[in-house]
Amino acid sequence: MATLTPNSGPAAGGNSVVIAGNNFNGATSVKFGTKSATFTVDSNTQITATAPSGSGVVGVTVTTPGGTTTPVNYFYVPQPIKTSLSNTSGPLTGATTTISGANLGSSPSVTFGTLGPGTVTGSTSSTINVTAPTAPPGTGTVPITVTTTGGSTNGLFFTFVDPPTTTAIDVTSGSEAGGTASTITGTGFSNTTGVTYGTTSAGYLVLDDTRIVTYSPGGTGTVDINVITPGGPDPTPPSFTYTPPPA
Repeated sequence: MATLTPNSGPAAGGNSVVIAGNNFNGATSVKFGTKSATFTVDSNTQITATAPSGSGVVGVTVTTPGGTTTPVNYFYVPQPIKTSLSNTSGPLTGATTTISGANLGSSPSVTFGTLGPGTVTGSTSSTINVTAPTAPPGTGTVPITVTTTGGSTNGLFFTFVDPPTTTAIDVTSGSEAGGTASTITGTGFSNTTGVTYGTTSAGYLVLDDTRIVTYSPGGTGTVDINVITPGGPDPTPPSFTYTPPPA
């Protein structure tokens, strides 16, 4: 009985399939189901065929002047389909997203533009969980390509967001009771999702991409002011010192 390598491929066809068996010299036909395939007789024991398009499971046969082989199953894999991303943006390092769609579970790989492949952490036929590769500053928006045995698909995009940067802060100390306003100047503040003084959440007002007003919560000692965005926190945050009341 002949064997196929590989025994599956995209529904669009076009991939090479090596058929191993015996007595192949003089072969006149290779068929995938009812469809004829182009082929080359490599030797008496091997044929390389180009799979035609198809669907489902079909029998592959080789015909020679001596007869036709017993059909061997070949499995057509439908092309992957992407419909949405759980996160459409994230930081330069460690960004994650879940791709939803159909036909995604056949050993998928996920590529982010020219950055290369991400790390797939889990997949089903309808979802892929992936961690993006590290992106250099200024990368911006890149296409996502999903590739499976069934082929490749594009159409969705992911935006790498640079972390915010701080260049100045006008008020660096205030009462332990909180309520001190500080204006921070820098870049990347438009999409701020939170501000913390140390580990404590604080109120804030985004004036524009380069200015944000923060309001200290109650606290003690000296803490970092972390402006948090989809690009992560500022890697060099400004500090704020709480001033104790007179005793």
